[in-house]
Amino acid sequence: LEYLAETQKASLAHIDRLVPYSTEARLSIDPATRRSLELVATIRDGRREGSLLGVIDRTVTSLGARMLAEWLAAPLVDVAAINARLNAVGELVADATLTGAIRESLGEIYDIQRLLARVTTGRASPRDLSFVGRTLACLPKVKAKLTGRSSSLLQEIEQRLDLCGDVRGPLELALVDECPLVARDGGFIRTGYRRDLDELRELSAGGKQWMAEYQAAECARTGISNIKVGFNSVFGYYLEVTHAHRDKIPADYIRKQTIKAAERYITPQLKEYEEKVVSAEERAKELECELFAELRELVAEAAARLQATADALAEIDALASLAELARSRNYVRPEVVAEPVLDIEAGRHPVLDVTEPEGTFVPNGIQCVARGLGTGDWGLDGDANSAPSPQPPAPGSVLLITGPNMAGKSTYIRQAALLTLMAQLGSFVPAKRAVVGVADRIFARVGASDELARGQSTFMVEMTETARILNTATPRSLVILDEIGRGTSTYDGLSLAWSIVEHIHEHIGCRTLFATHYHELTDLEDQLVGVRNYNVAVKEWQDQVVFLHQIVPGAADKSYGIHVAQLAGVPRTVNERAREVLAWLEAQHQTNVDAAELPATGGRAARSAAAIGANGHLQMTLFGVEEHPLLEEIRAANLNELTPLEALRLLHSWQVRLQEEQAGVRS
Repeated sequence: LEYLAETQKASLAHIDRLVPYSTEARLSIDPATRRSLELVATIRDGRREGSLLGVIDRTVTSLGARMLAEWLAAPLVDVAAINARLNAVGELVADATLTGAIRESLGEIYDIQRLLARVTTGRASPRDLSFVGRTLACLPKVKAKLTGRSSSLLQEIEQRLDLCGDVRGPLELALVDECPLVARDGGFIRTGYRRDLDELRELSAGGKQWMAEYQAAECARTGISNIKVGFNSVFGYYLEVTHAHRDKIPADYIRKQTIKAAERYITPQLKEYEEKVVSAEERAKELECELFAELRELVAEAAARLQATADALAEIDALASLAELARSRNYVRPEVVAEPVLDIEAGRHPVLDVTEPEGTFVPNGIQCVARGLGTGDWGLDGDANSAPSPQPPAPGSVLLITGPNMAGKSTYIRQAALLTLMAQLGSFVPAKRAVVGVADRIFARVGASDELARGQSTFMVEMTETARILNTATPRSLVILDEIGRGTSTYDGLSLAWSIVEHIHEHIGCRTLFATHYHELTDLEDQLVGVRNYNVAVKEWQDQVVFLHQIVPGAADKSYGIHVAQLAGVPRTVNERAREVLAWLEAQHQTNVDAAELPATGGRAARSAAAIGANGHLQMTLFGVEEHPLLEEIRAANLNELTPLEALRLLHSWQVRLQEEQAGVRS
């Protein structure tokens, strides 16, 4: 506070409390994850439009918009608190008339939080105070709408709404409807509020009755029937007499100005009255400023009550916004539980569900359960010691999603994170049914970017973010990973991706969705009990690929990258040449080899990730595969000249050499 007072050079009276910051009561989301999930801005151009906040924000006040953004930045982790919000949203969803009436009333209020900051720091204008009064005038309508509600949160908000009648009354009585921006010019206190101010205003306005009486008296005294009393900013008040009556001018008339057809004069009596008028105007402005200071102090003294009321208004606006969103988009209430499960039926991506043409987004389900924290070891209700039932497949802790480019893998995994976040926010979700276990952290490693200013390449940024996930994720976290390892060589990337999946499965056990083009990783389903393979369905027809955007069990065997390049507009000659190279590579690397085993990890054997594919084929790569020395000996052997005994001895020697080499690899 001392630092702020020193640097801001302003009052800190608007800071009425200090609250310790704690991450335990809120869902932790690191900056990389916020960026990857596009919570408040899109990755490409940083615009709010197209982000999650841009889609779900239906608030009608600045107060509510800020609170909803705060909720999105730090969702809840307490099941009871989440369900309290869901109960309130559910009651508002069920009563569209009530929600509409509340939103209509809230639309009439002003940003009272900003106004209070200006009041307490001494920067408020008369117009600011009038806006405070107008906001307070709307409170009875809002409070009446919340009276008798069934949800505990709406009842609590209704009780926190302080009508502040002791503040509203003086503001409404004192201030005119259209107040000026500055106080020094006056004119913002209503006529009739203070009698002494009214008298000063009448005097400063020139006293029409006095002027008429004075003009009549001068006409009678001088015998000049057409004397006029006027005023200008240079000479003040004056008496104007035409040249035709110049000879009748009394001796006490002092000439001040000659115009075309008349002379203008002042008198001691008129000058005295002018001084009274001018001083009355200044005194009126001073009195208005004094009254304004009193009103501002009245509001400042009630700042704590007004701030609590502002928080309540912001909260009801945010809840009504979520209710309006749920009702208009046909969202469903999620079942929020403490167990780390994620069971979504016909879920939709909340942003694409709005931005894509109506009815074009393909819903998908998600089933994922953290190992060791569910009702079973990893299943929703299975035996911890039994093997998973193949029909239907039991939910895993790590879902490996393979499939073509542009088919929807990234959309699917981000959808899982966003639906979890929305549920913990207290919002209904776009799905047919949703059971969401509370996550303590959400991590997302999506997309490729470098940080040249910090000397970090794209792959270094990727590994740094991955390291943060592996070092800080807990069994209750939700992790989504997209194309891990693609920023380096094929073997390096595949090996890293393989070991990362094993580490998450064996040492963390959290819910994880891992999208990849490394089809070799799908072998892990046979080796790790919590890994499940899913792929994005496609349909091939007349050398064309149709993306069905449907997530189905099983592993994909193609990525269709060349087809995507064609859709993107890559020149036809490039695509044709790519097909030729692909055909040649596939022909060169279809030699079957035995699957060499890696050292056991976590008590389970894993097949080689460096060279062996899902069908036992060599990894596709642009680099040639070095032939085994035995191949040349086999080609050179003349079987026609060998006796059966010599052939058996030669075959035995080859077997021994192969066994020795395999033993050396294992050691």
